[in-house]
Amino acid sequence: MWAILIAVVLFVRVIALAREASKFEQGRSFSANDTAPSLNVSSCPGYIVASQQETRHGLVIELTLAGPACQAFGRDIDNLTVEVSYETTTRLHVNIYDTDKRQFTIPADVVELSTGDNDPTLKTRSDLEFHYNPHPFEFWITRRSEPDTQPLFDTRLQSLPPTPIPAIIPDDNRTALDGFPLVFEDQYLQLTSALPLDANIYGLGEVLASSGFRRDVGTNGGIGTVQTMWARDSPDPIDENMHVLSSSPKIFYGSHPIYLEHRYDERTKRSKSHGVFHFGAAGSDILLLTPPSSPVSLIQYRLVGGTLDFYFFSGPSPQKVIEQYGELVGRPTWQPAWGFGFHLCRWGYRDVNETREQVVRMREANIPLEVMWNDIDLYHALRDFTTDPTSFPADQMKEFIGELTANHQHYIPILDAAVAILVNSSDVYEPYSRGSELDVWMKNPDGSQYCGQVWPGYTVFPDWFANNTNAFWTEALHNWSNAAVNFSGLWLDMNEPSSFCIGSCGTGANLTAATIPTMFFPGTPGNLVTDYPEGYNATIWGPSGNITINGTLTFGNHSTTPSRVLSKRALGAAAEPGVDINSPPYALHNADGFLSTHTVSTNATHANGVVELDAHNMWGLMEEKATHLGLLELHPGKRPFLISRSTFPSSGRWTGHWLGDNISKWRYMYLSIQGVLQFQLFQIPFVGADTCGFQGNTDEELCNRWMQLSAFTPFYRNHNVRSALSQEPYRWDSVANASRTAISVRYSLLPYWYTLFANASLHGSPPIRALFFEFPDEPELFTVDRQFLVGRDLLVTPVLTPNVSTVDGIFPGQGRVVWRDWYMHQVVDAAISTKTTLDAPVGHINVHIRDGSAFLLHDEPAYTIEETRQGPFALLVAQAADGYAFGTVYLDDGESVPPTANTTLTISARKGAITVRALGDFAVVPRLSKVTVLGAAKMSPRGVAINRQLVKGWHFDRDTERLVVSGLSLDLNTPIDIVWK
Repeated sequence: MWAILIAVVLFVRVIALAREASKFEQGRSFSANDTAPSLNVSSCPGYIVASQQETRHGLVIELTLAGPACQAFGRDIDNLTVEVSYETTTRLHVNIYDTDKRQFTIPADVVELSTGDNDPTLKTRSDLEFHYNPHPFEFWITRRSEPDTQPLFDTRLQSLPPTPIPAIIPDDNRTALDGFPLVFEDQYLQLTSALPLDANIYGLGEVLASSGFRRDVGTNGGIGTVQTMWARDSPDPIDENMHVLSSSPKIFYGSHPIYLEHRYDERTKRSKSHGVFHFGAAGSDILLLTPPSSPVSLIQYRLVGGTLDFYFFSGPSPQKVIEQYGELVGRPTWQPAWGFGFHLCRWGYRDVNETREQVVRMREANIPLEVMWNDIDLYHALRDFTTDPTSFPADQMKEFIGELTANHQHYIPILDAAVAILVNSSDVYEPYSRGSELDVWMKNPDGSQYCGQVWPGYTVFPDWFANNTNAFWTEALHNWSNAAVNFSGLWLDMNEPSSFCIGSCGTGANLTAATIPTMFFPGTPGNLVTDYPEGYNATIWGPSGNITINGTLTFGNHSTTPSRVLSKRALGAAAEPGVDINSPPYALHNADGFLSTHTVSTNATHANGVVELDAHNMWGLMEEKATHLGLLELHPGKRPFLISRSTFPSSGRWTGHWLGDNISKWRYMYLSIQGVLQFQLFQIPFVGADTCGFQGNTDEELCNRWMQLSAFTPFYRNHNVRSALSQEPYRWDSVANASRTAISVRYSLLPYWYTLFANASLHGSPPIRALFFEFPDEPELFTVDRQFLVGRDLLVTPVLTPNVSTVDGIFPGQGRVVWRDWYMHQVVDAAISTKTTLDAPVGHINVHIRDGSAFLLHDEPAYTIEETRQGPFALLVAQAADGYAFGTVYLDDGESVPPTANTTLTISARKGAITVRALGDFAVVPRLSKVTVLGAAKMSPRGVAINRQLVKGWHFDRDTERLVVSGLSLDLNTPIDIVWK
């Protein structure tokens, strides 16, 4: 949802500070008898080995503090335990924790990790090997096959540059490096590893980084990265930092402390990838830096709690690293087939009639619409689990959703994180009353309800650690669905969780005066939506956003630069004396400053005694899990469909994700690609951006290009803000035409999309891939993030800048791969290892087919996914020079929770022949009506036979070496053999 404007923040912050000081100050802080933190780690002694013992799966090392405590940002913990476990051939676990186990760790019932193979021989045959020095304790990880190459992870002082090192990022003294000891305090943990100079690092999100998908490590003109892990409600910030607005990207919405490193060996011209995952929920800064004149780059972890619990993945390919991470945290949930359709939403549909109007107009324009959404306009008094009795009356909503269902369409409403409280004795709001009865709300330290402020006014927040919360949530979903909103899926928003005031501002407040003033909503006086994409000047050309007006091109007239919008277990901080819950001594690079700004405060307390400081980053995940399980109860046997904003490791088991409140700018369309790529690594592959942009006004050209781009990303939704220029794809003829074409291609490719996501759920394979994922030994691809691959076989090269009719793209393979145009099937005359210029008029997106690929397509894409799935299939095979091609297709009913009946088709080709074989128990009803073979022959075949019977309905195009056999009706459940001579 639209991030609160600065004026709103100031408004509610004043209220909060005036009313809340006593409540908020109940967190612990250092007493007069304590030594104040030194705020410097240079005197920290590190740790030495006291004992070590071999175990079945590795070893256990006991550490003790090597000297006097330094108390840099908290109290040094005297005794640590290091558990090293060889869990699989490709996964090594190194867990450094306080021996007394008082620090917070993630409960196993929140994130259930894979336990490994329980094989003691892994200690001697694992791909990875753990090494350590005892005094001081340092460790490093190598590949067993390459013991003498630079370690994959290396904390030895001898491998790091000498300290102290002044601030590496100008004007940010916190990027000074005072020393590299292992620091383990109650409120500050630090661990540093050397990286190869100018390392290729990907991941560590969620983030928008101007450096691109490849992270800035402080070389080649970059100044490095400070990546903060603290979920917050932020409107898609780019490189946002308290002090440096151009260098250090800040976390927003979700926290994913995993990175993939891709190493290229100049000597062998080969690459290998590995992954490093910190399993913890604590707020943290992760620094990627290269000190001046240093022969290495480095990564440093700085945590304000928790433990140093690391997993290492050996790869060695990028895809294998991603799959190995998925094996640990859980692979993605199965998506229903209809989820791959086109979705439409906006904040600002005033009533059910205006919402229905969009459905009607989309069909009139013949632009496929699969799912209609509503934002908070749906609610009565902006309250969860309600419909407005005037604008969205229950009977009319039932009727409307019934119409959608009858037409094979679907409906999704928003569900915010915060639940409104009763404002007076006559107020009736069952979700709050029922939740209070079941005691499911988060608390203040004194046991009273924690009361923040969101859209409906003063609100409470579900405590996912409380015993009754999941049952309460499921009951509320049942009641809402039965009363009025028979939803097909849900949209979880504001679940960092967001709160517009600091602390429990509703405690003791006048509850009737809590609603956010309407003047702060977009489109009201004083808050008009006036921004447009780069190059469009509304003061000259008016509000239409058209590409041309009266035959004149609107682009470039007084164009402006892009604007910037700003089980019972250890209780961690809650149980440790002297811990400052409200303001940890180490100040994270949180762009909102105070950690409790725009979210539930750090001293808010859960039922098991855990405080929000320790558990904050997991709130969204726990809501997603509860909602997913609730939908399974509501719709037994059907795959839940969820889209959520705040995510955490393992969220992909429960939900998909949209990239948040982006901006209607060309730059944000480009940035959406890196967002989609990040979430493939994070094992949340069903992801996409708000197409055409959410904040501000879009224009015709931007929306045209974005509707094409998003057709090739997993989640495809057009959504914009209240009062902004309407951007439904029927609004401009050119956008309507581009949308129809792009959606037709998308729907024809549904079996391919569906198979990619089946492989994600079964194996953790990423459906969307950076080019180097498939071509890992081509260094020219390591920074490419303006193109991407759908699976291994489709290369997408979108236009990402205005007022152009060409686009430059690189074709992977260094000349060894033949790429063909999707639409006309011609071979591309591509430059080797450099960019090729392609025609790209408005309305056209370049898509190319890799040789050696085979696709099962829907031959007659229809208006809805269900209608499309009922139509005939077509086969498209792009043979390599030697005739090879291969593909698999996963088919099932598209909605049942696995295990369910399914069939896999295997398509194989050699020179002059194609075979199709089916394996499984799902009956494939649609028939195969057409076969297209690219690269079939240099000359026209003399004849074509299918299952040893000559056929007549074929033709051959010599220019494209294309053989097309049509007029077929082949049963895909039985073997199919196609030959030509």
